[in-house]
Amino acid sequence: MTAAQPLWRGRVLALLGILLCAFSLRSAVASLSPVVDLIGEDFAVSSAVLGVIGTLPPACFALFGILTPVLEHRLGIERLTVIALTAITAGLVGRSLAADSIGLLVGTAVVFAGVGMANILLPPLVKKYFPDRIGVMMTVYTATMAFSTFVPPLVAVPMADAAGWRFSMAVWAAFAFAGLIPWSVMLLRPATPTVADRPAPGHTVAAERAESDDSQAVFAATGPIATAPTNLRLFARLARIPLVWALALTFATSSTMAYVSFAWLPSILIDTAGVDAATAGFLLSLWAFIGLPASLIAPVLVVRFQATRLLFVVGSLTALTGLVGLMLAPLPELLWLWMTLFGMVGLLFPLALVLISIRSRTPESAVLLSSFVQSSGYVLAAIFPLLVGILHDATGGWTVPLIAVVSVLVITFPAGLVAGRRVTVEDEWERRHGRW
Repeated sequence: MTAAQPLWRGRVLALLGILLCAFSLRSAVASLSPVVDLIGEDFAVSSAVLGVIGTLPPACFALFGILTPVLEHRLGIERLTVIALTAITAGLVGRSLAADSIGLLVGTAVVFAGVGMANILLPPLVKKYFPDRIGVMMTVYTATMAFSTFVPPLVAVPMADAAGWRFSMAVWAAFAFAGLIPWSVMLLRPATPTVADRPAPGHTVAAERAESDDSQAVFAATGPIATAPTNLRLFARLARIPLVWALALTFATSSTMAYVSFAWLPSILIDTAGVDAATAGFLLSLWAFIGLPASLIAPVLVVRFQATRLLFVVGSLTALTGLVGLMLAPLPELLWLWMTLFGMVGLLFPLALVLISIRSRTPESAVLLSSFVQSSGYVLAAIFPLLVGILHDATGGWTVPLIAVVSVLVITFPAGLVAGRRVTVEDEWERRHGRW
C-alpha cells in the first residue's frame, strides 16, 4: 500500500488549494443573512427573494451532484476546480455590488453554482493528492468547513458597521481568489506524479486493489459524494427500498434545518426577540458552532458504539426543544439556550453521511446510495427556505413558518429510527425481492 508521507512533501499547493476551497464553501453560505437588514436600508429585499436565496444552496447541490462528474470527465478535476472557485469569487464580488434585489439574487446564484461544483470535487481531490493521508485530510477539511460556518455570522455585522455591508460580503471572495492561485499554478506547471502515482516498495496489484476499496469506503463515509450512477439497474433498485428513503429523509431533515437557518434565523431573531443585527449574527454563529464538536464525535459513536438511534433522538429532540422555546419564549436572555439546543441538530448531518457507508456492503453500492440520498435529500431541502418566506409573507409573522419547520422534525422522526436499523440496503432488497 502507499506509504504515508508528510502532508507538505511535494503537496503544499494541493494542501493550500483544498483548505482554501473548503473554507469558501460555507463562508459563502453563512455571510449573507446576518446583513440582510442592513442591505434593506439601501434597497428592498422581499421575503420571496430571501426564500429563493435560501433555496439556492440545496438546489445547486442537487443539480451539480449530477452535472459535475460529467464536466469533470471532459475538463479534468483541477481545471473544473479553478472554474468553480472563479464562479465563487465572481459571484461574491458581484452580489456585493448589487444595486437591487435581482442583482443580489443573480450574484448569489453564481456563487452557489461554484459552491455546488466545489462541494463535489473536494473528496476526489483529497483522494488524488492524499491517498496516504485520507483520514487526516478529511478531518482537516471538514473542520475547516465547520470553522468557516460560524466565523462569518460572528464578524459580518461588525465589519458592516465599520466598512459597510458591501465590504462585509465581498471580503469572503478573497479566500476563494486565494484558492485559485495554487490550482492555477498546478495547471500551468509540468505535471508531477502524485503520491497515488508512486508505488511504495513491495506494492502489488492486490494491495492496490485493497487500497482502492478502502479509499472508496472512506469517501462514502465522510462525503459528500455525488457521482453519476455507474450501474443504472442498481440505482433504480434503490428507489424501491424503504431504508433508502429513510436515509434520504434523515439527510433532507439535516439540510432543511441548515439552509432555513442560514436564510432566515437572523431575521426571525430580530423580529421576534427584538435583538439587533450584531446579536442575531452572534446567535447564528453559536448555532453553527455547535455543529463542530457534533461532526467530530458522531462518526466515532456510530462506528464504534452503534449509537445511531441515540444520536438521532438526541439531535432531533433537542432541536425540537430549541425551536419550540424560540416560538413560546423568545426572550433575549434565553436565546443563547434556544440556539444551543437547536444547534444540536448538527448531529444529523455527519450521522447521515456515516450511515450511507455502513448501510451498504460494497464501495460501488455506497457511491450509488450516496448519490441517491444526497440528490433527493437536497431536492427536498430546497423547498423549505422558499416555503418559509411564502408563509411569512402570507401571515405577517414567524409563528406559522416556525411550525412548518418544527413539523419537519416531527414528521421525519420515524424515518430516522428506520435508518438506525442495523441492516444494509442489499439486505433489504434480498429480503423483499431476492438476490441483489
